[in-house]
Amino acid sequence: MSGAWVYILRCSDGSYYTGLTKQAEPEAREWEHNEGTYEDSYTSTRRPVKLVYAENFELVVDAIAAERRIKGWSRRKKEALMAGDWQKLVALSKRRGGKS
Repeated sequence: MSGAWVYILRCSDGSYYTGLTKQAEPEAREWEHNEGTYEDSYTSTRRPVKLVYAENFELVVDAIAAERRIKGWSRRKKEALMAGDWQKLVALSKRRGGKS
C-alpha cells in the first residue's frame, strides 16, 4: 500500500467520522474503532461504527487535504460523496448566491 486512505465511518448515533490512515486498510481502522483502540476519540462513545466510504490517494499530502476538506462539508454533501452522486455533490458545492 502506498500513500494513504481517507475514510468515513457512520456512528451508532447517525453521525459521521472522517479519518485518515497511512498504516492500515480502512477495514482495519473500522475494526480498531469498534474495539475501542482509541479510548478518547470521537467514536469511542458512538460505537458500533460502520465503514461507509474509503478512497486511496497516492500522495499522503493529497489525502490530508481531502480529509480536511471533507471534514468541513455538510452532512448532505458527505452523503452525496458516499453515494457517488457527482451531480448532487457539484450542486451542493455551489455558493448560495449561485457562484461556485
